[in-house]
Amino acid sequence: MESPTAKRRLVLVLVVAAILAAILAAFWYFRVCCQPLPRVPVSTPAISVPEGVRIKVEVLNSTTVRGLARHATMVLRDAGFDVVRYATDDTRGDSTRVFARSGRIDWAQSVAKALGGGVVEARPDSSRYLDVTVLIGADWRPPAKPFYP
Repeated sequence: MESPTAKRRLVLVLVVAAILAAILAAFWYFRVCCQPLPRVPVSTPAISVPEGVRIKVEVLNSTTVRGLARHATMVLRDAGFDVVRYATDDTRGDSTRVFARSGRIDWAQSVAKALGGGVVEARPDSSRYLDVTVLIGADWRPPAKPFYP
């Protein structure tokens, strides 16, 4: 027969072994399984605006999808353009159109390039105090952003 002291020692050894096993398992789990994902560097957009130039842009959403003008505004501001107004337009359009208001078609082409495309047209209008007007159409897709959980 085993004495009560021997049984207590056996239980104590088993408890200590279980605690050590749990600590080692937790250490292995957090060391191996839970490694942080490597950060993918976010590429900064190529600035499309020449140095020292302020290109004033108006962005209008001509779709039924809410928030596209705001999203296009963020894309253009990240590219260095000065978006002075964004709103919803009453007209509906399938394609994105970029109008050169101040006669600088090259600036309108830069805006279209920053947005990922669009039909560029010269439509001068000196009463608007703008350089470019963008009508976001149903064909515009916002650029993909990196996913960080």
